[in-house]
This record gives sequence, C-alpha cells and structure tokens, in this order.
Amino acid sequence: MKRITILIPAYNEEQVLNKLYTRLQGVLAGLSKYRFEILFINDGSKDRTLEIIKELKRKDARVSYINLSRNYGKEIAMIAGLDYATGDAVVIIDADLQDPPELIPQMIAYWEEGYDDVYAKRRSRQGETWLKKSTSKLFYRCLQKLSNIPIQEDTGDFRLLDRRCVEALKQLRETQRYTKGMFSWIGFKKKELLFDREPRAAGQTKWNYFKLCDLAIEGITCFTITPLRFSSFLGALISLFAFIYMIVVMVKTIVYGDPVQGYPSLMVIILFLGGIQLLSLGIIGEYIGRIFNECKRRPLYFVDEYNGKKIPARQLVYE
Repeated sequence: MKRITILIPAYNEEQVLNKLYTRLQGVLAGLSKYRFEILFINDGSKDRTLEIIKELKRKDARVSYINLSRNYGKEIAMIAGLDYATGDAVVIIDADLQDPPELIPQMIAYWEEGYDDVYAKRRSRQGETWLKKSTSKLFYRCLQKLSNIPIQEDTGDFRLLDRRCVEALKQLRETQRYTKGMFSWIGFKKKELLFDREPRAAGQTKWNYFKLCDLAIEGITCFTITPLRFSSFLGALISLFAFIYMIVVMVKTIVYGDPVQGYPSLMVIILFLGGIQLLSLGIIGEYIGRIFNECKRRPLYFVDEYNGKKIPARQLVYE
C-alpha cells in the first residue's frame, strides 16, 4: 500500500485543529487503499495547539508531530515537514480549513495518473478584502514579468507532491525562502485543480499586510535579479541625460554668459538624482542582506520534539 503524508503547518490554531481533524477523518475513511500519516508542524505556537496535537496523536496512530524550537515562519515549517515526511507523496494543507480537505482524493487520482505536482488554484477567494485580492493579483503579474520562471497565479501551498518533488525541494536549503516559486523552479509534471477558497473556519489570519509585503519581497529577490538590472539601466539613462544637460549648460554659459539663474531646477535635479541613488542602494542592500544571511550557513531550524522524543540540537535534522 502506498503511503501518503498530510503535512499541516500550524501556528496558534487551537480553535480549528479539531474541526480540521474531523474533516480529514471523513476524507481518509474513503481512501482505504492507502496508508496515511497526518504530520503536524507546530511552529512555536503560544496557545494550546501543541497540547491538542498530542491529544490527537494519543487517539490516532496516524498522527505525527514536529514541535519546532521557536516560531520560524510558515516557509521554514514547510521544509521541516518535508524533511520528516515519510510518504510516497505529500499533501500540504493549511490548518485554517480555507483549503478544503475534500479535494485530496481528486489530487491522489491525478497523482495515480502520473502527475508529480497537483496544485490547487483558487477560482474565488471568499473572506478576503478587495484590496488583498487586487494587490495579490498585481504582485503575481509583476513577478511573472520579472522572473523567467513560470509562477502559478492564485496558487498557494495546497498541493500534492510526489516523493521525487519532495526530495528535490529538500535539496534547496536557502534561508530566504519563497516556496511557491520553488514549486515552479523544480519543474516535473504538473496538474492544475480549480477550487473555491473558503473563509477561515475559526481564529484570525497570521498574515497581515506587513508580512505579505515581506513575502512579496522574498519572492522577487529570490527568483529574479531584474531589479538590479533595472537599477543599472536607470542609472545609465540618468547619467546620459545628466551628460547632455551638462553640455547644454556649458554651451549656454559660453554663449550667453553666467547669470545666477536656475536655482529651482538645480534643486529638483539634485533631489531627483539623490532619490534614484537611494532607491538603487536600497535594492542592492536587499540582495546584499540575503547574501549575508546565506553566507552564515545556519541550520534552517531546530526541532525541540518529534513524536514525544527530544531531538539533540547537534543533529542534522534534514538528513
């Protein structure tokens, strides 16, 4: 029998875990041809999330859990889950029930047909503001134009990955992670599955606009150097105009003399050039900061506990 891991990152999800487990039970009951592992990754929750997961494990042997040593963020929690997943395929699903577990049988059916990455694409997004939907759409359009890798639009982490996709992702150990882009980068045979995204079943979203902006910057800087090229091109273009303007000023001075004029235009030019320089330095700084973080070569995470067993900090958890 093939084994499938249901990978669930969780951070302060005490209000929804039992509902998620109940719905998963109903789905998995109809898939008797497969063995399942329900793998929770507790990403440093401060509520009763870990206690509830342990209770679920006591009554269901299929439940496993990883308790990370602190909150590392969802991107790191997912790679931790992939490191520990034992299935021939892995289904990544959020704990908030916005991604319906009832799609899992259809994902498995496409997997059996030979697809390596069955990803769920949002046809509609209930419970989200117009601003969030619009900015998300704009971000994906920009990322598509800036990157030479086809990034799936309106697609989250809800997907089924074949074991060879999992092994490929496990080799990508960068600390600045944009997993949605990594799913596209590794390639393999993909299949789209449309669905209507539901509102959260309970609790509050952990993604505010600051975190979403930070994720957007990660996505752009991790998968394209176009901003650096744009900065260089803009600098060259402005330098050309500055050189032309310098010639004009010299000719005007020679022909008409040098009266004291043009203070407003001079200030505008200085402020404009200064702004462009600061913008360019900011873009370069973002990339240098990521180089700095990667050069430290720190482990991506530490596990405090795996299924009740304490994990030594010196252990290479991804082996």
